[in-house]
Amino acid sequence: KLSRSRTRRRRSHHAIVPVNYVDCPRCNSPKLPHAACGNCGYVRPGLSLKVDKES
Repeated sequence: KLSRSRTRRRRSHHAIVPVNYVDCPRCNSPKLPHAACGNCGYVRPGLSLKVDKES
């Protein structure tokens, strides 16, 4: 058996971390860092992906 304090100390790093968003430099919409923009497809200078516009 483990005491509550030992169990809670072991699980202290299991907290949910909030998602960090950055602004796309091309369209200023929020996107995940190190990922392509879902709005305009921008990845880095000279590289962008085609994004389907769903209505």
